[in-house]
Amino acid sequence: MKTIKAKIDNPLNDLISDEIYDLLNAHGVIDEKSVRDYQIRKKFKQLRSTKISAGDAIDVIREDYPYLQFDTIRKIVYQISK
Repeated sequence: MKTIKAKIDNPLNDLISDEIYDLLNAHGVIDEKSVRDYQIRKKFKQLRSTKISAGDAIDVIREDYPYLQFDTIRKIVYQISK
């Protein structure tokens, strides 16, 4: 009998393949907070490219992440890469 594996959405599909993501996730090396922050920065850039104000873009993002405060999202999107 063939085992059906639940397919996990790859939030990094623009960076790595689904197979690589599944493998890394299965081994516990995916940092969920970093993935979330990456997705937030990506969405912020997309929104800003449509000429939406930074404040409005953050408000739109807060709809997807209501547990994060405005200032937290602001810090994430303006965080300087090390």
